[in-house]
Amino acid sequence: MRNLSRRGLVGGAAATLGGGLLATPAVAADAPAATSSASATYAGTAAGPASTIGRADARYDDLIRGNNYRFAGSPDYVRLITSVDQVQAAVGDAVRENRQIAVRSGGHCLEGFVTDPAVKVVLDISQMSNVYYDATRHAFAVEAGASLGKVYETLFKQWGVTVPGGVCPQVGAGGHICGGGYGALSRLYGLVVDYLDAVEVVVVNSAGKPQTVVATSASSDPNRDLWWAHTGGGGGNFGVVTRYWLRDPRATGTDPAKLLPRPPGSLLLTQLSWPWAKLDQTSYTWIVANFTRWHEANSAPGSPASSLFATLWLNSIHTGDLRMIAQLDGTLPNATAMLDAFVSAVREGTTVQPVGGTHRTLPWWDAFRYSSFADFGASIGQRTKDKSSYLRKSYTEAQLAAIYRHLTQADYTGTSATILLASYGGQINSVAPDARAIPQRDSIIKAQYSVSWIDPAEDDVHLSWVRDLYRDIFTDTGGAPVPNANCDGAYINYPDVDLADPAWNTSSTPWSSLYYKGNYARLQQVKKHWDPQNRFRHALSVEPAR
Repeated sequence: MRNLSRRGLVGGAAATLGGGLLATPAVAADAPAATSSASATYAGTAAGPASTIGRADARYDDLIRGNNYRFAGSPDYVRLITSVDQVQAAVGDAVRENRQIAVRSGGHCLEGFVTDPAVKVVLDISQMSNVYYDATRHAFAVEAGASLGKVYETLFKQWGVTVPGGVCPQVGAGGHICGGGYGALSRLYGLVVDYLDAVEVVVVNSAGKPQTVVATSASSDPNRDLWWAHTGGGGGNFGVVTRYWLRDPRATGTDPAKLLPRPPGSLLLTQLSWPWAKLDQTSYTWIVANFTRWHEANSAPGSPASSLFATLWLNSIHTGDLRMIAQLDGTLPNATAMLDAFVSAVREGTTVQPVGGTHRTLPWWDAFRYSSFADFGASIGQRTKDKSSYLRKSYTEAQLAAIYRHLTQADYTGTSATILLASYGGQINSVAPDARAIPQRDSIIKAQYSVSWIDPAEDDVHLSWVRDLYRDIFTDTGGAPVPNANCDGAYINYPDVDLADPAWNTSSTPWSSLYYKGNYARLQQVKKHWDPQNRFRHALSVEPAR
């Protein structure tokens, strides 16, 4: 699976919107007075201004791009940020200079939001990476530049707890969380935003003065709508996120070890593959349909199978074989039987024998490191294009035929082209669609359609392949995953500007409804209140209400 290892299994490379993404500044609106309750416990205050990296600095070329080498910016300068005070000062400078800002933490945004030619100042907040227990708020503070790997390791090793985020350890928490935050434990515990207690955001008021606001989930908080907007509303929309506080809303007391979910003591894992040489269209599509049908039957909240998480990699013939990876709580007394039953359900109706299938049990932290995705090796210089959709039911026969046709396309020889089907549902679907900004709460699968390559001269070839694939899968709904009985829109942490392009989205459903559905109108109101001049913007940013 060359060149695919760095991509998030779920919520991975894709999941950086907003803390690897941009947050464009300028004169913002009549925001409520900023609160300062965070100051007493802030762990990253630094004296003096942030370092400024100009074009003549040897570091400049490294700091103007993220992980997707399709895009490189040309800002006037980059600011290396280490504290919220520096964020506030840098935003103030940009407002006075009338320069558009973008923010980067992990650098995993899949589109060119940070590298837009209009962006003149990039705030690099990757050095704001503290993770600690805030005894004042009785919650865990995570600075926006912290990587997911650091978040998981700190929470687990110090307190034995975790959050159900993505499996790419280099992804920045800043964008991952505000876009929804999803990973291998989400069927068991929900989304990361289901544990978001508060968020710290630098906004700009109507006078052009930046302010640091702490918005909480408390119903009495006048800033609560700003908190809600960061529970799946994506990054680069309302201000610069500098810190999150995480806590289980059902938790009581002040013992840190009881304020977030505890991961399973061990995971039972298996992986198997079906070689292309043994598959025809009937057997191939049957296995894919079996995988999705199992999720139809086993994804309700409270399902006994909620701890089982699986991915099915539908690789093109030049990328690799059809491959499945599955895990579940290894401490369950019937864990082996549950995993065997799942594998049998996927194999049912076909005589094609898979390769592999041996089970392995690992302690949770070892299992995470074993199955996570890194950003090194073949990914250097990698150019990518990704799309997404949520499945409420299995693909139709026509969609499965379209998938098979494109994966076996004889005149396309890309070696890193795939569709990733990842388990969804379970505890995720126990939350009302409007309780958080991310509205997809009755789906069973999250799908990611991806292609990557190295040579810029091949851009058109690979972009055409993934665009044609996606259009053909959703040909009955105008080339877009319009919410219906089978589908439920797309994931904002896997941003795709094609959905805002009438050449590729010929449906009557705008991109905003594909990502946010009925929550978009409320997001627009939040936008109008906190950023009515639309200074924090990008190609898929929330538009202020009119």
